[in-house]
Amino acid sequence: MRRALAAALLALFLAAPSTASPSASGLREQLTTSLRGPATPLGRTAAIAVDLVTGRLLFAHNATAPTVPASAEKLPVSFAALRRLGPTFRFHTDVLGVGFRDGRTWVGDLVLKGFGDPTLATADLDELARDVEAEGIAHVTGRIRGDESFFDARRDAPGWKAGFLGIESPPLSALVVDRAKGWPRLSPPLLAARAFREALLRRGITVDGVHGLGRAPADALLLAVDRSQRLSRILPQLNRDSDNFAAEMLLKALGASAGGLGTTPAGARVVLEELRTAGIPTQRVRMVDGSGLSEHDRLTATALAAVLRAGLSDARIGGAFRSSLAVAGRTGTMRNRLPALRGSVRAKTGTTSRASALAGLVGGKVVFAVLHTGTPVNSWAARAAQDRFVTVLASRG
Repeated sequence: MRRALAAALLALFLAAPSTASPSASGLREQLTTSLRGPATPLGRTAAIAVDLVTGRLLFAHNATAPTVPASAEKLPVSFAALRRLGPTFRFHTDVLGVGFRDGRTWVGDLVLKGFGDPTLATADLDELARDVEAEGIAHVTGRIRGDESFFDARRDAPGWKAGFLGIESPPLSALVVDRAKGWPRLSPPLLAARAFREALLRRGITVDGVHGLGRAPADALLLAVDRSQRLSRILPQLNRDSDNFAAEMLLKALGASAGGLGTTPAGARVVLEELRTAGIPTQRVRMVDGSGLSEHDRLTATALAAVLRAGLSDARIGGAFRSSLAVAGRTGTMRNRLPALRGSVRAKTGTTSRASALAGLVGGKVVFAVLHTGTPVNSWAARAAQDRFVTVLASRG
């Protein structure tokens, strides 16, 4: 009922311009003009602007149309992760012993088990090896095994082009070290097991067996744990820098948070559940991956604005959500955009061959979203139109 009322109010707003004040009418005309261009037809453009505090609709054009979002898809993923996991959430990676201890010798295998940390690096493995040494273990009779069983074994996401894997994103796995650099790249847990064996050797711990794959049994002994930075420190990778890999890993972690295997579809269900719980309209929204690379993703400008408003207004997650966005003229994918509005616009960009998007906050007062589609989209013209739209909003205060 609440969603139907909101849709009816939006329709009335758009259908009755004669009742609006001259100032509001003038703003809508300026914003419409800013979007119009020969390479950015209004029929392939969706846009919205909403007062952050009051929720008052300032402008809407095709706002409820299902649109290819590109990397704007990362905004609902970030929002859902902050709500479900919390800003202080940390990924962890465990070293588990399978066997028994005999003095300074571990008789059996050591298993490196991943839980989806997208930031896991060789330096972290060195710390884990140091912790194993601190446990008094100097010799391992068995093998070093990599365990990725927290996630499924799919390396890409539904709807990705074949060339995306390895270029737009490293292969996905619950256990990935250094973004799977090396060979065989399509087996991240094998690479991780080898890297951990090398880390143990650097600490002077001898290992009789070679590296391999394996799943740790439930009764394996926990020997060491590595913890990532807080989620609030990782989210800028998703939004400020538009990191596809981090977005997809986080989506799978959200899927695992529901109690099952970490899969992309399970994560998408969690995101939609969190959006609905927050009162964000999900009609005509389709979540297929976490990065926006999938050609099957669909978002509406209305949903994006609602995500921004809900995330920025939430006292528990608002600071982390805001800090994750790129700053115009300063950071991330907005470093070279809107220099005249340097520091006063925070936003998430999005670009694929079929879509261009910009969604964020102007002057701390207005949330907005602009999405362009095409086959292909003219990215230069779309960005110019988006920047004109934001400039008009900023100039009108």
